[in-house]
Amino acid sequence: MITEKHNFTFQDTYPLERLGALEKLLFFDIETTGFSGEYSRLYLVGCVFFHQDTWQLIQWFADSSESEQDILKAFLEFARNFSVLVHYNGDRFDIPFIQKRCRFYGMEWDVSEYVSVDIYKKIQPYRKFLSLDSLKQKSIEHFLGIFRQDMYSGGELVWVYSHYLAVRESRFYDMLMLHNREDLEGMPLILPILYYPDFLEGDFVLADQQVLTRTDIFGEQDLSLRLTVTSRESVPVPVEWNTCRGDFQVHDNTLVLTVPLFQGTLKYFYPDYKDYYYLPYEDRAIHKSVGTFVERQARRQATAKTCYTHKTALFLSQEEGLWTPSFRSEYKDKQHYAEYVPEMFQDREKLTGYLLWVMEFRSIMQEKTESRDGPERRKTV
Repeated sequence: MITEKHNFTFQDTYPLERLGALEKLLFFDIETTGFSGEYSRLYLVGCVFFHQDTWQLIQWFADSSESEQDILKAFLEFARNFSVLVHYNGDRFDIPFIQKRCRFYGMEWDVSEYVSVDIYKKIQPYRKFLSLDSLKQKSIEHFLGIFRQDMYSGGELVWVYSHYLAVRESRFYDMLMLHNREDLEGMPLILPILYYPDFLEGDFVLADQQVLTRTDIFGEQDLSLRLTVTSRESVPVPVEWNTCRGDFQVHDNTLVLTVPLFQGTLKYFYPDYKDYYYLPYEDRAIHKSVGTFVERQARRQATAKTCYTHKTALFLSQEEGLWTPSFRSEYKDKQHYAEYVPEMFQDREKLTGYLLWVMEFRSIMQEKTESRDGPERRKTV
């Protein structure tokens, strides 16, 4: 086994206290001869940590096929000094791989003792939002404008390791250590990617709203609403995104959202239709306490489909129930609307809920809440 250790400059890119106590953070990354921990081996483990007012990097390298158990023991013993594991896709690969290799050697690693911070898992739901080609660490680095010297993937280096064991040339050793070292040094550099989930999961404050009018080629007017909101967080790289519900741009701490408006007449359907009469000549429903004064031939028992009243106004599409009353074109329509009035966005909770719904992140936030509240084998953040 070969051990290398040196200090390095850790760039202040993200508030690390959001991940855990500084002295308890352990960034780690592994290199293996394959994807399966049952049939492949571990040949390199690297860690970044803060000690004695400096950031340090340590690597344990298996310089022979018999050294795997040695680097496992060294890593497990070292990791006992920390309580927060920070990694990239480690919940899916690194941690299960190490656990399988531990079982192979009859060793134990109680991962439940740690808080697991998986950068990959935190940004995975926002891949389309960030327009990422893939979720490989190098793709995140490219998005953030970070470029490395190493040009190889972990898979390509399997052959390099095999060749190193055969010929023991230092250039192959250097290639292997460089790849792992740049993965480790790059992990702190990509932490600003976490500003995006922080931005989207935070509270928004309304800064401005405007109703825009555009005339199309047929002379018809299209109305839209532009909302400008701010967040306590700022993103490092501007992004643009669109869904079927609207378009938005994010830059610095500002989000600008543009959604279509509908001007016309919609229906509000009363929930308890058995208490209403439908007036066919007026095409509306009225409560029976009032309808008893209407001639019998001018009224009939309302049904769920006919128990409504009309409203002519300027409307905004919405998630059902966010604002009440909720309007529709017809009873079975899934598209719901709220009457647009500027005051509707003064409620910051509704504003945030609306933004997440338009950006199609509502379900993501619900899954995060359920994941945090539900029982877990290992704590994650």
